[in-house]
Amino acid sequence: MNQIVTALQFDFMRHALMAGLLVSIACGIVGTFVVIKRIVFLSGSVAHSAYGGIGLAYYFGKDPVLGAIVFSLLAATGMGIVQRKTRQRSDTLIAAMWAIGMAIGIIFIDMSPGYKADLMSYLFGSILAVPVQDLYMMAALDVLILLLVALFFKELLSVSFDETFSVIRGVPVDAVYILLMGMIGLTVVMMMRVVGLIMVIALLTFPAAISSQWVQELKRMMLLASGLSILFTTTGLWLSYFLNMTSGATIILVAGSGYLISLGLKSLVQTLRATSVPTDADPRGRSAL
Repeated sequence: MNQIVTALQFDFMRHALMAGLLVSIACGIVGTFVVIKRIVFLSGSVAHSAYGGIGLAYYFGKDPVLGAIVFSLLAATGMGIVQRKTRQRSDTLIAAMWAIGMAIGIIFIDMSPGYKADLMSYLFGSILAVPVQDLYMMAALDVLILLLVALFFKELLSVSFDETFSVIRGVPVDAVYILLMGMIGLTVVMMMRVVGLIMVIALLTFPAAISSQWVQELKRMMLLASGLSILFTTTGLWLSYFLNMTSGATIILVAGSGYLISLGLKSLVQTLRATSVPTDADPRGRSAL
């Protein structure tokens, strides 16, 4: 307990906890749509493509986070359009955009003059080095995502579960899909400072996947996913601090362990329910005794 109190006296630890909280809000909301819509591969592509914006920003002397936001939004929009309009081999085109985005980032970083900061933090995360201005950015993106979901919740709900019904009801399916992809892009930028672009997809999907096993209603699923994300990031952060391990990888390991435990518990519950049918009753419901 004394170690926790001592750690909280440091600004970097307080900033890290706040970053985990802010990221978890967006992660739970957007991750729920990702899991329900089954677009995990698309989300991973957007995450990796964002590195292109980081490289471009370094080359032109701009803020890498701003570059990542712009590039991830462009990548998300492009991949969303490809997914909607290209019915054949869309996975190949999206994979190509994924690879090209990362390649652009690497090339422009190589071309950047002068000293280059440690860019590995963008790939693998550096939650203990999150500055105050990034916390403000995360809070602003959280507000934007919450506002978009509140305004277009019915449309997002309809498109996520039944696109055919949405078309019949006159819902602009393509526009709503692109909106969802844009929110994924914004969430990716928030998460890259916590767990890195390489492991974004894990934290985006694990909490939502767990909540989908136990909750059916979408709003409750979002709340549970956000709560689980807070639990995973906080637990992983403290474990990494006490055990002197990489914070991003520890957070993902905690989240992955939670997912596997949830799978086991769900399977156990289903088995117990299947075997709880009385064996001393005949098909007409009367006791065999």
